[in-house]
Amino acid sequence: MADAVTDYRPMWEGLGLDLGAHDLLLSAIPMMYADAYLSQTDRPEGMAYFDFVLSEIHGLRIKELMDHKAAGGTVIGTFCLYVPEEIIRALGGLSVGLCAGAEWAYDEVERLLPRNTCALIKSFMGFKIGKVCPYVESCDLVIGETTCDGKKKAYELFGELAPVYVMELPQMKRPADQALWRGEIDRLVAKLEEVTGRRLTAEALSKAIKEVNDKRRALQRLNAARKASPVPISGKDALLAVQVAFYDDVPRFTQMVNAIADELEQRIAAGTGALPAGAPRVLVTGSPMSIPNWKLHDVIEKAGGAVVMEELCTGSRYYEKLVDETATDIDGMLDAVAEKYLDINCACFTPNPGRTEDVVRLAQEYGADGIVHYALQFCAPYQIEATTIERAAQKAGLPVLRIDTDYSMEDVGQLSTRVEAFLEMIG
Repeated sequence: MADAVTDYRPMWEGLGLDLGAHDLLLSAIPMMYADAYLSQTDRPEGMAYFDFVLSEIHGLRIKELMDHKAAGGTVIGTFCLYVPEEIIRALGGLSVGLCAGAEWAYDEVERLLPRNTCALIKSFMGFKIGKVCPYVESCDLVIGETTCDGKKKAYELFGELAPVYVMELPQMKRPADQALWRGEIDRLVAKLEEVTGRRLTAEALSKAIKEVNDKRRALQRLNAARKASPVPISGKDALLAVQVAFYDDVPRFTQMVNAIADELEQRIAAGTGALPAGAPRVLVTGSPMSIPNWKLHDVIEKAGGAVVMEELCTGSRYYEKLVDETATDIDGMLDAVAEKYLDINCACFTPNPGRTEDVVRLAQEYGADGIVHYALQFCAPYQIEATTIERAAQKAGLPVLRIDTDYSMEDVGQLSTRVEAFLEMIG
């Protein structure tokens, strides 16, 4: 991915990457990206920014992280949107999502983890064991969370390979659970103060809350445009924007997404679509999709459908709700941060009526003709909750297709056949 001008290999070598294996990874991603993204027609011009970001995914952005560290800052890695980016930024850190969207070093991973572990967990372990993820190697700390049994046990083994801190996410939302979570926020602040050598101030936290909220507002604008028909941006491109939001520079990302939102509003006014007006409209819900996992969106849209919304961690759960900005003292701001993050409706919660309501509401708001429920194989929370989602959707008159898959491409033909039949039915 390095260009003809900049040689990033000394930087990668300094991070301890396996350069031979890393070369193999970087030779695969551009081909995957070209097939899924650059083959599209009628894309918004602003998506050229994300094409550049992906071309430099292990290059320029890693250099920016290393420059930040050299200037006295820290880099904090996360696997989940329950880790509050606002607190990391307020203490001089940069928050980056870590590699977990492709199969890598599974033969070595399966010496530590059962074969029937979900793809996301096996992937993040594989990228670390295989020494091909410069993001995790640049981190001063990796923050995990107890969103599922597989992850929390894998973090114990991951902690033997990297500095790891785990937040306890309650599995219910009662007052006692809210108090536990608020305490976890305080403990996170203390840990990050220790790692960064800084003290949290109201001024820095207020600024960080505003910056991260602005990023969410930009994504809200981009995704609101998808209610139009014809849809002015493909589902693949909208998914990519949220995936990049996890590690790109926040003010720059916000500026570029707002520019794309401006363009989308102009395209709507002109009746310009990225996909045909008559394409069956689909909402995708379920497990998160990390770069370079674009498989399902690619299958749906190459089959003639239009993905118009994602109720995913790499979708509406990431940007739909904001942190309240009215508090002026640290405790009040941390209360607001805790409240916002616990209000995310992950399948790890029981009971979890909020997610069911969100899926039906978003499908209706975005004019979806049907819902595709996506779950990674062996991801029990989402696989089991699919039944609840299906019942609620069908009650609302929305057909549902359930897809259980992993990161391999071996089932693309089978998935295409099932998706084509589903789109024919709802269209």
